[in-house]
Amino acid sequence: MSATAPITQDVHTMPRKLPEGPQNLIGLTREAMRDALIAQGVPEKQAKMRVGQIWQWIYGWGVRDFAEMTNLSKAFRAELAENFVIEIPEVVTRQVSEDGTRKYLVRIAGGHEVEIVYIPEEGRGTLCVSSQVGCTLTCSFCHTGTQKLVRNLTAGEIIGQVLVARDDLGEWPEIGAKHVEGRLLSNIVLMGMGEPLYNFENVRDAMKIAMDPEGIQLSRRRITLSTSGVVPEIARTAEEIGCQLAISFHATTDEVRDKLVPINKKWNLEVLLEALRAYPKVSNSERITFEYVMLHGVNDSDEDAHRLVELIKGIPAKINLIPFNEWPGAPYKRSSNNRIRAFSEIIYNAGYASPVRKPRGEDIMAACGQLKSATERSRKSRKQIEAEAGLS
Repeated sequence: MSATAPITQDVHTMPRKLPEGPQNLIGLTREAMRDALIAQGVPEKQAKMRVGQIWQWIYGWGVRDFAEMTNLSKAFRAELAENFVIEIPEVVTRQVSEDGTRKYLVRIAGGHEVEIVYIPEEGRGTLCVSSQVGCTLTCSFCHTGTQKLVRNLTAGEIIGQVLVARDDLGEWPEIGAKHVEGRLLSNIVLMGMGEPLYNFENVRDAMKIAMDPEGIQLSRRRITLSTSGVVPEIARTAEEIGCQLAISFHATTDEVRDKLVPINKKWNLEVLLEALRAYPKVSNSERITFEYVMLHGVNDSDEDAHRLVELIKGIPAKINLIPFNEWPGAPYKRSSNNRIRAFSEIIYNAGYASPVRKPRGEDIMAACGQLKSATERSRKSRKQIEAEAGLS
C-alpha cells in the first residue's frame, strides 16, 4: 500500500426534475404535505387535520388507494386522486438467503435501481436502506464504492424502501389498530448504497417520517446512520435527526485510511474524532458505533488494535468488527478467524464491546459492502480497482 488513492471527488448532484402530473405524497414531511394540500385548495384551517388523516392511512395502515380512506368524503377522495399519487419503489427482484436475509432490487424514477436488505435476528429485524444510486465515495474495499454515483435518492425513495419491506413482511396493522405486536421490522440502518450525509436533507426528511408517532413509529434509538466521515454534517445529524451514529472507520493511521476511505484526505482522523467526541453530548446518543472491516495484513495487527483503543479514548463507543465480504475483483482478503479473535480481545480487554459481525446473506451478495445495482454495474477488473485504490 505504497501508492496514493484518489481523493473522493466533490460531487454536486443536480436536483432531479420532478415528473409532470400528480404529486407523490410519499416522502413529504407533514409540513410539506400540508402546503401541497393548501396549494390544491384545501382550506388552511382544515389542512392540518387532513394531513393527520391521510398520514394515518399511508404510514399507519399501509393504504395506497385514496378510495379506501373512508373517513374522508367521496368528493375529497376524488380530488386527492386527481392531484396526488401514493407510489413506492417497484420491486424488480426479491431474493431470500439460506439464513433468512432478504434482498430486494427496486426500481425508482429514471429506471435506476437500488438494493435493500432485511436481516432477521432474534428479537429484532433490521432493514439496511440505501440513500444514493451508486456512491459518492471510492472506498477501495467496498463493492458499492466501485459504482459511480448516479444521483441522490429523494425522501420518498428512501422511506419507500421501508414501505416495500413492510409490504413484503405483511406487517401493517389492521385498519383502526394503533400498532402491530412483535414487530418484524424494528430497526433501520442507513448502511446501504451511498453516503447518507451527502444527501442530508432527503435522509433527514425520510427518517422524520419513520420516527413519526402516528405512522411507522420507530424510536430514534432504533435508527442508525452510517457515515464515512462527512464531518460538517455530523453535528447537524445530531441536531436535526438525533439518531444513533456509526462511523466507517477501518484504519488507525491516516496513511492507511487515506487508501481505504479516501474521504479521510479531506477530514482526517484528528478532525473526525473531534467531531465524534462532541456528538453524544449534542444528541444524547448512547454510544457511537465504530465499524471496522478486517482486512488481512492491512489493518488487523495487534498494533492496530492498541492504536484504535487510544484513538477512541473518551468517546462512548462500541466497535463492530466486520469480516471482509469478498466480491469479484476485490483487492483484499478477509482476516483469519484467529486474527479477528485476537484483535477483538485487545479491544474487549480495554473496556469496549467488540462484537464480530456475523456475515449475513453472502450467498445472495447481500452482505456488508456487497450491494451494487445490476443496471448500474460497470464491472472493473481487479487491476483497475487496485490501481484506483493505490494498491498496484
